[in-house]
Amino acid sequence: MGKKIFEINEKSGLVLEGGGMRGIFTIGVLDNFMDRGIRFPYIIGVSAGACNALSYLSVQRGRAKYTNTVLLEKYRYIGFRHLITKGNIMDFDLLFHKLPEEIYPYDYEALARTTERFEAVTTSCITGKACYFEEKNDPKRVIDIVKASSSLPFVCPITYVDGEPMLDGGISDSIPIERAMSQGCDNLLVVLTRNRGYRKPGKPTKVPFFFYRKYPNAKKAIRGRNAMYNRQMELVESMENEGRVEVLRPVRPIEVGRMERDIQKILALYEEGYNLAAQIEFVKNDRLLDNGTATV
Repeated sequence: MGKKIFEINEKSGLVLEGGGMRGIFTIGVLDNFMDRGIRFPYIIGVSAGACNALSYLSVQRGRAKYTNTVLLEKYRYIGFRHLITKGNIMDFDLLFHKLPEEIYPYDYEALARTTERFEAVTTSCITGKACYFEEKNDPKRVIDIVKASSSLPFVCPITYVDGEPMLDGGISDSIPIERAMSQGCDNLLVVLTRNRGYRKPGKPTKVPFFFYRKYPNAKKAIRGRNAMYNRQMELVESMENEGRVEVLRPVRPIEVGRMERDIQKILALYEEGYNLAAQIEFVKNDRLLDNGTATV
């Protein structure tokens, strides 16, 4: 793969897909950017993409990698035992409270000082539509938003933001490239966690009758999620072919699952993200920011 040049300007944006543990690819990309001092004026993230963006914004290099490797190996915070004992396939108490408060404190002061805009995507259970939140000053609300953005349907409980019931942002806007463009960004770098050509099954997702009975619009959004995702992938690939967007994604179909716990597979995907990001040269005001030659 040859060098690519990406010019950062006031209309540049960084779009981060989710994907659970596949987000370790994104973490590799963001760690490379932090090592090189690469910043974007606008960032939007979904689910794991939103969570990983937080450590990028606070410039806590290595924090997200630690969470997805060392902490995962120590606490095994993903698994069906959590679903049985806590009604959640992930240990949210550990991830969204003990981790940022005690284990590896999150730098909320650094977040509040950032000049970059950051939006996290959630799905409203009431409307079934995507919601886009910005918050830098209220730590509790920051956590509420990224927790909601990561609340997978069926296996995670509904989470509330400002009193409204929310689920995972990937249900309604998995790759928020159109949202970024609506915010004035026409110079986008999109980080995906699937290889080029990947598509979800064409059939609608089945929603058992006992799930979300109070929220018919949420059920409708979940059923239509596959079709929405595939349309977005078509859009991204079309814009990429036309040279209108830069995309970083795993080269091969990846072996890391959404709930992956194999640390070696996770580390290999991290390294792929880091090294692919290193192949991009960034320019700002006609000045090369970094030659991008570093490898993990």
